[in-house]
Amino acid sequence: MPKAITISHVEGKPGQVYYPLSLTQVPLPTPKEDEVLIRLTHAALNHRDLFIRQALYPGVTFDVPLLADGHGIVVSTGLASHAKAFLDKRVILCPGVGWESDPIAPEKRYAILGGTKATPVGTLQEYVCVPADEVEESPKHLSPAEAAALPLTGLTAWRALVTKSGNAEKGRNILVTGIGGGVALMALIFGVSKECNVYVSSGSQEKIDKAMELGAKGGVSYKDEKWEKTLTAMLPEGRKYVDAIIDGAGGNIGEKAAKLLKPGGVLVIYGLTTSPILPIPISCILKNIDIRGTTMGSRAEFRAMLAFVRASRIRPVVDRVVNPTAAAAKPGKRTSGDEEEEGGQLEDLATLDALWDVMKSGRQFGKLVIAIWEGEKGQFAEEAAQQDVAQSQEGVVREVGSKL
Repeated sequence: MPKAITISHVEGKPGQVYYPLSLTQVPLPTPKEDEVLIRLTHAALNHRDLFIRQALYPGVTFDVPLLADGHGIVVSTGLASHAKAFLDKRVILCPGVGWESDPIAPEKRYAILGGTKATPVGTLQEYVCVPADEVEESPKHLSPAEAAALPLTGLTAWRALVTKSGNAEKGRNILVTGIGGGVALMALIFGVSKECNVYVSSGSQEKIDKAMELGAKGGVSYKDEKWEKTLTAMLPEGRKYVDAIIDGAGGNIGEKAAKLLKPGGVLVIYGLTTSPILPIPISCILKNIDIRGTTMGSRAEFRAMLAFVRASRIRPVVDRVVNPTAAAAKPGKRTSGDEEEEGGQLEDLATLDALWDVMKSGRQFGKLVIAIWEGEKGQFAEEAAQQDVAQSQEGVVREVGSKL
């Protein structure tokens, strides 16, 4: 029977308990008329998966597979034509359900995949069956690991930057806090691709340096009490203010926003990892700062994000990949997203626990990915090589065309 990873119940208070991982076996599902059966190749962690194990997330359950991000191949479908169209194709799952197109908020009760009572679907398993409307074809230029790294963070960052901030325009000054996490990195990459001046904050100079390699104009350490002054000095002459802040931590960002943002500037909050309460000083109100909360995004935004990723050939940053088909783990080895770190079998819960430990420590720069199945006879490596050739040929055509 196919395998899946869930959590087991142990006694403990929220924030103090840490639910252990559990290997379970589940029946192989049969797709209904409008459904697709996916053999998952990769899944990826998000911060919510740590909160679930700490009982800090609503609706935690112990019989739904973990994780919301997943990439795989459709191996069977129902009879509906729109389902059959996905047969044998590489796909990614939309990480949330119940939100089709309303730009304001979900039309129905919104549910994120993995580990809660809200939906029976999670991606840390070998097979998953979902409605065909809940998958999209994977961007062809992405490796399976990169594709698995994209959905939740890509969607969240897209909505935060493009939909909610309203400042994803050339020349706008954007601050992305907490660089190194998946959403922050995708917000940086999207902003740079849209020719914004993106600045970042982090407690690690190494992460700031890596962000600048990805196109950030500069970065500051939030450990410096007066970091907003350092950032202001970095801003371009004639635009010594920030147009929008994309934040997922909370803390004292309200105080800093009042000093950095222009009058009427936008503070977008997609998470509160430091505290469930966000203090807002009166100076934000007097300055007409627009504070906008955001969570994930709609199917329409998911499609728009994927279209931009394809057109701009954007690649999410993958910190590391744990490979379930090798014999032993080698912690600490990092990859570009095309290579994979050696790891244990899916049954090796210690290897998976080690990945959660990386998330808990905040050491990562990019997404933490689990390889579930590598394909047959190196098919993914062959596809990647073919795509590299196609991209090289495209680059030659563009270069020749620019000289004509």
